[in-house]
Amino acid sequence: MPDAAVLSVRNASKTFGARKALDGVSLDVAKGEMIALIGPSGSGKSTLLRSISGLQSIDGGAGVIEAFGQAVQSDGKVSGKVRDARIRIGFIFQQFNLVGRLSLFTNVALGSLGRIPFVRGVFGAWPAETRTAVMAALARVGVADYAAQRANTLSGGQQQRGAIARALVQKAKIILADEPVASLDPVSARKVMEILAELNRVDGLTVVVTLHQVDYALRYCKRVVALKAGRIVYDGPASGLETKQLIDIYGPEYEDVFWEGAPE
Repeated sequence: MPDAAVLSVRNASKTFGARKALDGVSLDVAKGEMIALIGPSGSGKSTLLRSISGLQSIDGGAGVIEAFGQAVQSDGKVSGKVRDARIRIGFIFQQFNLVGRLSLFTNVALGSLGRIPFVRGVFGAWPAETRTAVMAALARVGVADYAAQRANTLSGGQQQRGAIARALVQKAKIILADEPVASLDPVSARKVMEILAELNRVDGLTVVVTLHQVDYALRYCKRVVALKAGRIVYDGPASGLETKQLIDIYGPEYEDVFWEGAPE
């Protein structure tokens, strides 16, 4: 694992039946980077992100995934010490992954469970430090006024901002975001991307985000990694992506994945 890297993937493969979701993928992520993973549906973006967090095991063999210099998994087995890495990795899901019947405050406070006695969380006896951190995080993402509301009464954009706040309470150093704006309206999507970009720029958090919206990748991320059929076919600056490469990645109908702002 290179000295500057906080995440390292080496020769990772993942097979589902006859389909190779990942095919010998290698990737290093440096501290403080904001990286977009792009590619068509089924290219392996989500599988790679879930494998990095240990939510998905890779195939047995030479594949190794490390975070903060510690093995997350190798030879198809998730490390017994993966919890140590997960405490510092926040995962943002496409469908928010909040408990609908609980208040937004409680959902965000759950981010502290790796650092406080479990029984305190079960009974909602949150320490003063956690309560302060929750309200600060909710204010940071702009939804503090909804702290007492049940999560399932909030809009998708509000819930996703709550999920980001939960990662802040978790004190995550890395945020892995899997299609965080795919189910949001354009205004909410831009707000979520702006929050992630600010956390990267101001707080120095490392962010890896999978996106279908290529223009968001170009707008918010300096580095873009493109996957196709489980393999990395581009890894470089967003400014280096050209129309020909995008056609190779997405096919002749590549314009369908662009919004305003795509390169000509």
